[in-house]
Amino acid sequence: MTIRFVIAAIALIATASALIQGQSTPKETVNTMHAAGPFDVKITPQDDNSGDPQLNRMTLDKQYHGDLEATGKGQMLTAGTEVKGSGAYVAIERVTGGLNGRRGSFVLQHAGTMAQNVPQLTITVVPDSGTGELKGLAGKMTINITADGKHSYDLEYTLPTH
Repeated sequence: MTIRFVIAAIALIATASALIQGQSTPKETVNTMHAAGPFDVKITPQDDNSGDPQLNRMTLDKQYHGDLEATGKGQMLTAGTEVKGSGAYVAIERVTGGLNGRRGSFVLQHAGTMAQNVPQLTITVVPDSGTGELKGLAGKMTINITADGKHSYDLEYTLPTH
């Protein structure tokens, strides 16, 4: 046996072993990137007929600028408490447009709480929600709000490269 044959046989065995174990061989690389910029948001209360003034339903209309040139449309549920500055919200938002030159859409999942004016917010890209050139998008978003009410985002994300 030649050395080439031995190397080829080892590679074939490793690939077969990975497939049997449910693993795949790497076909693409993933790069971590950032997108940032300002956004405008319009929140519109909806009549939810719950009869509970601490529970509310709202629609979200956003316009993203900067690295993410897109619109966002979503639904939000909120819960207030008797303690001023405490509450929670969840939301689902579809973002459609361009992300650093790649076109498509994706869905964001929001989960936020506020405990006596101390916020905690998690916004993640819903797995496998990317479409078009954003297929395979994964990541998380941070939102910043200035004292004068201006909003900005920072999206840390990965996209497969083929």
